[in-house]
Amino acid sequence: MVKGRLEAFSDGVIAIVITIMVLEMKVPDEANLAALRPIIPVFLSYVLSFIFLGIYWNNHHHLLQAVRHVNGRILWANLHLLFWLSLIPFVTGWMGENNFSAMPVALYGTVLLFAAIAYFILTRVLIDHHGKDSILATAIGRDFKGKISPVFYAVAIPLSFVNSWLSCVLYILVAIMWLIPDPRIERNIT
Repeated sequence: MVKGRLEAFSDGVIAIVITIMVLEMKVPDEANLAALRPIIPVFLSYVLSFIFLGIYWNNHHHLLQAVRHVNGRILWANLHLLFWLSLIPFVTGWMGENNFSAMPVALYGTVLLFAAIAYFILTRVLIDHHGKDSILATAIGRDFKGKISPVFYAVAIPLSFVNSWLSCVLYILVAIMWLIPDPRIERNIT
C-alpha cells in the first residue's frame, strides 16, 4: 500500500486535535488585561501541548519520508499513536483549568508516556516492514531519544504527586530534546 493516505489522515487528525485544543480556551468576559490572568495556566498548558503536537507532526513527517510503503500493521500502529495524541486536548484542558494540580499533571504525563510508547512501536513496526538494512533503520539507529523519553515520563508521573511543577520541567526537557527532528533521517534520504 502507498503511504499517502496514512500521511494525509495523520496530518488531518493532528490538525483537528490542535483545533480542538484552542477551541477549549474560553474567552474572558471582560476587555482588560486583568481578565487574562485566570487563563494563564490554560494558555501555558496549551503552549506545551501545541509544542508536543508539533514535535509529533514534524517527526512523524520525517519518519514517513524514509518509508516507501505501508501495510496493515503499520496502519494500526499509526492509529494507536493517533489515539493517544487525540487525548491531549482533554488532559491539556484539565491540567490548565486546575492550575497544574497533581492528578491532572500525572494524567497528562500518562498520555505523553503512552504516546511515546506508541511512536516507538510505530517506528519498530516500520523498521520491521522495511528491513534492518533500510534507510529508516540506519537513520533511527539505537534511538536514544525514543528510549529515554518514556523514562522521563515514568519518573514525572509519580513525581507530580510530590511537586507537579518538577514534573512539568521533565515534560519540557523531553520537548526540548525532540524539538529538532533527527537529522539522520534527512541525511540518509538525501
